[in-house]
Amino acid sequence: MRGKLFNIGLVTSFILSGLAHYTHLSTTLQFAISCIAIVFVAGFLGKATESVAHYAGERMGGFLNATFGNAAELIIAIFLVKDGLFEIVKASLTGAIIGNLLLVLGLSLFAGGLKFKEQHFNKKLASHNASLMLLAIIALFIPAIFARSLTRIEITTTSLIVACVLIAAYLLWLLFSMVTHKSVLADEVVEHGEPAWSKRTSILFLVLSTAMVGFTSEWLVGTLEEVTHKFGLSELFVGAFLIAIIGNAAEHSAAVMMAMKNKVGAAVEIAIGSSLQIALFVAPVLILASFFMGNTMDIVFTTYELVAIAVAVIITQSIIQDGSTNWYEGLLLMIVYGVLGVVFFLV
Repeated sequence: MRGKLFNIGLVTSFILSGLAHYTHLSTTLQFAISCIAIVFVAGFLGKATESVAHYAGERMGGFLNATFGNAAELIIAIFLVKDGLFEIVKASLTGAIIGNLLLVLGLSLFAGGLKFKEQHFNKKLASHNASLMLLAIIALFIPAIFARSLTRIEITTTSLIVACVLIAAYLLWLLFSMVTHKSVLADEVVEHGEPAWSKRTSILFLVLSTAMVGFTSEWLVGTLEEVTHKFGLSELFVGAFLIAIIGNAAEHSAAVMMAMKNKVGAAVEIAIGSSLQIALFVAPVLILASFFMGNTMDIVFTTYELVAIAVAVIITQSIIQDGSTNWYEGLLLMIVYGVLGVVFFLV
């Protein structure tokens, strides 16, 4: 019954979002319907990814979940870059990182902790993930600190070089974690239930859901600028919280469900793995993409964004370093997210 209601909501919201866009209804109505549609589509994407993960294996499954879970953020950001809305892009990247670390991980640990008194995961993997997030902070802080001493051309050159270095670091991390040290970083294998669909159907639905995310993202982006001005919202808040929460819907559902099944290692991998992919791969790819579009986006983030990312990484590292979690630690993460949300809204 629940699945049937979801399917009805998915098809209905997607069609209504398209009609609202092409019939030029009020921007506010277009925005609201697009938000609802992208939540349903992200849920469809998450379900398809989970089904494909069953056939691909535990480690590759987590990678696929993070990758396709980030498809919404990436596609939304590409359309924003195309429109030259670089400040919203950076804010949305910031929001995706802190949203995964504080909200997605926080909800997962909280929900799992309510059901199980204490949950455990691979301590070494968590440690490596935390180190990579520190690398991301360093790579973002250094250009921001020296930006005032550099010319526009030098900032652009620095941004392109740092982007290439971060992509290389991420690809080498995949080699390290999935090939050379796969057995060391693997979590205890947990039996999966039956997948939702067959292997072929799962792949087909994965492609279809990604395409649907692309359409709904374009419709959503088309309304952002007018809605932002109409309601007096800052680009920082819209990008860092509104877009990030909508785009993270797939990770929300998948990570929380994993934690409630006592698979907290998978939940941690989805949340932190998604943040790493945003910081070390998605953001650099957007910088390179903007270069080929003829208007390069730099890697210089605002002080607010850098502080938010640093705070999220520090508390996350503190909580996961012992390889065990409980519901109170999840609550702490959500409290920090709430504090940041209030400040970003008022800025």
